Amino acid sequence: MNSTALIAEDEPLLAQALKAELAAAWPGLQVLATAGDGRSAVREALRLLPQVLFFDIRMPGLDGLGAAAELADRWPADEAPMPQLVFVTAYDEYAARAFETQAIDYVLKPVQPERLRKTVLRLQQALAAQQQAKPAPAAAADEALERTLAQWRQVLAAAAGNGASASPAASTAPLKMIAASEAGGSTVRMVPIGEVLYFEAADKYIRVLTATHEYLIRTPLKQLLAQLDPETFWQVHRAVVVRSSAIEAVHRDEAGKLHLDLRGRTEKIPVSRLYGHLFRAM
Repeated sequence: MNSTALIAEDEPLLAQALKAELAAAWPGLQVLATAGDGRSAVREALRLLPQVLFFDIRMPGLDGLGAAAELADRWPADEAPMPQLVFVTAYDEYAARAFETQAIDYVLKPVQPERLRKTVLRLQQALAAQQQAKPAPAAAADEALERTLAQWRQVLAAAAGNGASASPAASTAPLKMIAASEAGGSTVRMVPIGEVLYFEAADKYIRVLTATHEYLIRTPLKQLLAQLDPETFWQVHRAVVVRSSAIEAVHRDEAGKLHLDLRGRTEKIPVSRLYGHLFRAM
């Protein structure tokens, strides 16, 4: 089976080692390009539309998780099926815990040939099933896309929840108050969590938005998510978490993208393709 892939790995020697091992384990695989960071990986994947992505979890700038989340939102599903996603990690226990039960696979660094062969077999089976389904009617294609998105959601949630960079001391009890700085000022305010309508990651900060004010905190979004009640706050985009009870309406634009209206705010909140299932009509 002739297939195509893209490797995203910030260490050139490890990228070459993975490419060499893939050539031995899967002679019919063409590695279209290698990228050294998440932004380049997203750009090259959208340009080349490979069938398989090998993404290092830890990369400078946008990491592998962020790159995968951005691709899920931007992938032109009408041009090519969403690719199979394989994460590359140096953390054995982390990888096993996060990915072993998922349909999406992982590869450990340094590459272990026997483990890689198992990954290759799973990928070949998945791609063969995908090709046998063509040509598919629109409804079947949408269903296949949603299955792939569901896999991506599972593995991104598992990886984010078990990431080595997450704070092990983070409290499991939902937050009641947030110590946040006023935007543009040096004053720290104690903001009741009940007043927060949404959070938005922006550069090194997270914007904390209430009906009347904006504050800033430095807590990473994945660490903040672990401290929020998942029934109260929903992640709707890789950079946005909203209070579910504040959602007033859901709109779909001409391009098919979803946006939210929140009570007390005038701006439109984007919904990633990964989280569009939250707003299907019941």
